[in-house]
Amino acid sequence: MSFIKNLEKVFQENSNPEDAVAMENYMKNHFSFYGIKTENRRLIFKTIWKEHQKEVAEKARNIAKELFSKSQRELHYCGIEILMKELKKKYQKEDISLIEFLIVTNSWWDSVDVIAKYLLGEYLIQFPDETEKVIEKFSNSENMWLNRSAILFQLGYKQKTDADLLFALCQKHSDSNEFFIRKAIGWALREYAKTNPSAVIRFVETNNLKPLSEKEALKNIV
Repeated sequence: MSFIKNLEKVFQENSNPEDAVAMENYMKNHFSFYGIKTENRRLIFKTIWKEHQKEVAEKARNIAKELFSKSQRELHYCGIEILMKELKKKYQKEDISLIEFLIVTNSWWDSVDVIAKYLLGEYLIQFPDETEKVIEKFSNSENMWLNRSAILFQLGYKQKTDADLLFALCQKHSDSNEFFIRKAIGWALREYAKTNPSAVIRFVETNNLKPLSEKEALKNIV
């Protein structure tokens, strides 16, 4: 794909080994980096994308999957951002397989959280009848990142949040010793508290959450 080859070429030309080391350390050395800071990466990415607009629009799904097969983390970010734009309100039902693939591939909080909110969340807005099936599968999975995505997918739903589902998922995973699950519970509840603080307070008071989850949930409630 000429878009990907061009993107890799320009990213390599703009790589910064010193910054790459710092980024890799921040991400616990799970990934390689070119060392391109976010603002500059997005500027380069936007330019290359514009030059290959037709190719990206026609092959967005395949391009995203190929980008996720690469080593450098910046390319993974680009894959997600392509899908956020190209698939918005244009999802197909079978795209849930792609979303699941992205969640479980090269998994870490920085990719999973964006996918959960902006891909999974948007997909289920378009196909609400799929919510029960998808979220049951993800929340029952042995993959922790799918569990986290199920808890977080309603971030940004505000008044459209299915509170019963949110609370049920938080309760279901409340005994988890996984840091990223405990943190997700707190984050999801804290976000919903911006819309319905009294409901979140009641939930926290009547459920035995882990200290981190409870602290995060009530952080911004006065």
